[in-house]
Amino acid sequence: MENDVIVSLEDLGYQGPLLEDGALDSAASGGAASPEFTKLCAWIVSELRLYLRLEENVHATNCPSEAEGFQLEMSGLLSELACPYAVLTSGDITQRFLRRTDSLLLLTFLVSELEAARMILVSKPQQKAQDSGSPVFQELKGICMALGMSKPPANITMFQFFSGIEKKLREAISRVPPNHVGEPLMKKQLGPVHMEKIEAVNQALVNEYEVRRKMLLKRLDVTVQSFSWSDRAKTRSEKLGRVYQPLRAALGARSKVSVAHLLAARQDFSKILRTSSGKIREKTACAINKVLMGRVPDRGGRPCEIEPPPPEMPSWQKRQDAPQGGGHYSGGHGGG
Repeated sequence: MENDVIVSLEDLGYQGPLLEDGALDSAASGGAASPEFTKLCAWIVSELRLYLRLEENVHATNCPSEAEGFQLEMSGLLSELACPYAVLTSGDITQRFLRRTDSLLLLTFLVSELEAARMILVSKPQQKAQDSGSPVFQELKGICMALGMSKPPANITMFQFFSGIEKKLREAISRVPPNHVGEPLMKKQLGPVHMEKIEAVNQALVNEYEVRRKMLLKRLDVTVQSFSWSDRAKTRSEKLGRVYQPLRAALGARSKVSVAHLLAARQDFSKILRTSSGKIREKTACAINKVLMGRVPDRGGRPCEIEPPPPEMPSWQKRQDAPQGGGHYSGGHGGG
């Protein structure tokens, strides 16, 4: 199996240090605890993301103590790829990808996925940009289908195409009640300079919220993992993984909000509703809200009931004068 993996890596264009004699076997023996092994897996996943639209990603580690993070990320990726090997997708997450056989099986699966993705790309004939399934083409195609427009001719100009869309939109709006769509939230006419700045602001927000979502997802993973520490849960770790992993795989870290959402927003988006309002509670109410906690011990912690700490230095006092008379240096010198 090891030799097959090396040959496949060479065919895929890998030029890392694990092609040397015995290097791959040593890295596979360490598995998730080996930074070199995780770097190889991260390289394969980065190549896979060029051909597949994957939500999950895998990052290389710098030391063995970061193995758990790699195991969580790889488990999410394998769930998204529908990995058929139960030894790689079931059981305690912290015990995955540590044995040599499991590590080589993981590399075999990832390599085969990358080879298949490249073969599919080569076998498909190259199509024109508008037929390649680009996001812009898919959006325009969806607009035409929603408005019931026929396929535009090949020699149509962009101005004619969007004029036809505008005409269809006006016809559709005329058939609905007034204020059905609502007023747009953004009424200002935007030029190229405005769009460039809005794109920059949106990208900054996307990056910011990606960090926050990753933090929340990490907290979720750690919380779920802590459930498996009890003796009772250890016997049900496989069942927990089967239930949790599909739900976890659907939670992506990257925000999908774009400038198009801003342009399509209506004025009702600016209305801030309290989370306790009736309309919101219709969607968030659940049975656990009716569970009442009993009396719990008073843990204190109220600042008004805490005694102030003692002063670090004594309070300042005025220096007292030396006592008058009878001192060590007082008294006369008598003669005989």
